[in-house]
Amino acid sequence: MILNQAGTRRFKAYTSKHLDELLRRAGLGDEERLKVRAVATVLPFRTNAYVVDELIDWSAAPDDPIYRLVFPQQDMLPQADVARLADLLKAEAPNAEIQAEANRVRAQLNPHPAGQKELNVPKLGDEPVPGMQHKYAETVLFFPKQGQTCHAYCTYCFRWAQFVGNADLKFASDDIDQMVSYIRQHPEVTSVLITGGDAMIMGEPVIRRYIDPLLELEQLESIRIGTKALAYWPQRFTTDPDADATLGLFEEVVASGKNLAFMAHFSHPRELESPLVESAVKRILGSGATIRTQAPLIRSINDDPAVWSSMWRRQLRMGMIPYYMFVERDTGPQDYFAVPLARAYEIFRDAYASVSGLCRTVRGPSMSATPGKVCVDGVMEVAGEQVFLLHFIQARDPSLVGRPFFARYDPTAVWLTDLRPAFGERFPFEPAEALLPA
Repeated sequence: MILNQAGTRRFKAYTSKHLDELLRRAGLGDEERLKVRAVATVLPFRTNAYVVDELIDWSAAPDDPIYRLVFPQQDMLPQADVARLADLLKAEAPNAEIQAEANRVRAQLNPHPAGQKELNVPKLGDEPVPGMQHKYAETVLFFPKQGQTCHAYCTYCFRWAQFVGNADLKFASDDIDQMVSYIRQHPEVTSVLITGGDAMIMGEPVIRRYIDPLLELEQLESIRIGTKALAYWPQRFTTDPDADATLGLFEEVVASGKNLAFMAHFSHPRELESPLVESAVKRILGSGATIRTQAPLIRSINDDPAVWSSMWRRQLRMGMIPYYMFVERDTGPQDYFAVPLARAYEIFRDAYASVSGLCRTVRGPSMSATPGKVCVDGVMEVAGEQVFLLHFIQARDPSLVGRPFFARYDPTAVWLTDLRPAFGERFPFEPAEALLPA
């Protein structure tokens, strides 16, 4: 254990160079470890001593949900791809050859779903603005250059392309003036989400450089910070050297009259059990910030209504606001982790039914798809046909927000693009001209 002068643990990261050693701890044999290492050449691996020593139940590995949350699995990618990469690793092929094959596999994994590159990148004049997305009128996403890593990587992460070292796939910018200029030119923007990666990987002096200019923008009502630090490194808010300064910055944001909202990712109840998490939550809430919780529904990790109701109840007791259950996005190893929409709805419904009204701030299951956030509201029979009832929580086209629509029931569908319209030829977000003959 590495201790700082105050007697508390310093951050220690584990990366792919430590992977084989950690896989031995999980009891994996030589061939199994080789295949996992092959997957890790494609999908990024990073964890830390807190996750390894405090969160994972190694006696249950490799089936432990937190282990599965951060460690690659040998069957997360197509068997033929894993075999080719494993052969290259076994033969100690040149790194360039291994990376070329890894890049080929990555290209098949839809690294930027929901039109992130094609539709979400805004422009100043005719020039695209790097490191920003503007999908919904009110909200801008900003990806600070120094915040494009995490304390640990989730195996299901839809932002995995940020972490594989390919500049062409990455959103990132340190041009603060350009961010401010863009927001000033778009008075409809009232909220900025600082995302990544994880904004809380940055030290206080760095994150302050991004936040301070936002406090001068009267049009902004809220600043949001997307983070999993509360789950993967709660010490960031308690014993890290700049923890007090960071909490002081949060107080300044609130004192400026803006809402500061933490969009905290918790994927499993065990991430909430440590006293360190409770202490960190109290400190953040004490600054005047709010904490809203969210996570995707992931097969083999949290695909059980009891898991979600337990999380929501505990989050409520701790003062956090349950906010979203997401559907696993159509990127990376989606086939491995996805839960069919019909089952996702059942899990959400059963969890929602077992909690009090104060927990029912949560929304879901929600798909962050190309046209917007689509919520699965139920399965029902209409005019003799079994259908999904859905609505837009948020949309590129604001006129769609809140509008219900129907899709044919499909027990195997896992994403919006798997669905077909019911009672009509097209969904409300599809242009009529798309149906005209060529």
